[in-house]
Amino acid sequence: MTDDRVDFASMMASRLCHDLLSPVGAFANGLELLADEKDPEMRARVLDLLEQSARTSSAKLKFFRLAFGSAGGFGEAVPPTEAKGAIEGIMADRPITLNWMIGEDALPKPAVKIILNLALILVDALVRGGRLDIGCERQGENIEIALHAEAERILVDADVERILAEGEAAAAMTSRTAPAVLVQAVAAQNNGTVMLARETPTSLLVGAVLRPAG
Repeated sequence: MTDDRVDFASMMASRLCHDLLSPVGAFANGLELLADEKDPEMRARVLDLLEQSARTSSAKLKFFRLAFGSAGGFGEAVPPTEAKGAIEGIMADRPITLNWMIGEDALPKPAVKIILNLALILVDALVRGGRLDIGCERQGENIEIALHAEAERILVDADVERILAEGEAAAAMTSRTAPAVLVQAVAAQNNGTVMLARETPTSLLVGAVLRPAG
């Protein structure tokens, strides 16, 4: 295994641990409180905390399994409803309006991975909420993916922007940039290209075109 592959696996593991630490830690704290708390009202509040933490952890695990792993079964395509549900799961606690513009036809796994990782980047960037439009369609043999974010503030890490706009070598690989690196890698494997455009300070467009070998 090459050093780059080892580094990438390490960065993805770091990202998973970072994102899961908060809800899992809250769950553990809630269990400790529940063991010591006798007041019925406080116990009810702790149970609410445990339920919320469990939902958040489950949603993140489902998303990461589909975005980073080999979820979706043994076939080469994934139902769009699975991708939509995964994205809705990670933005459940954010005031983000999702405009899903993808039909019911199953999508190739590479397209789903790109959609999910771009969505993760934009959900992270919409720190105060906003709107996220997601579309994907076939143009002949090609697959065109577009995600558009609009909000008062869109905070994308500068290195993430550089990698999406210029390629993997444009910035160092870290746990924060790993999803952008994965997008570029999956696109390259499918003869594709990735694009990013800052339309206005409150608008950002990212996407990819995949050109599967015939």
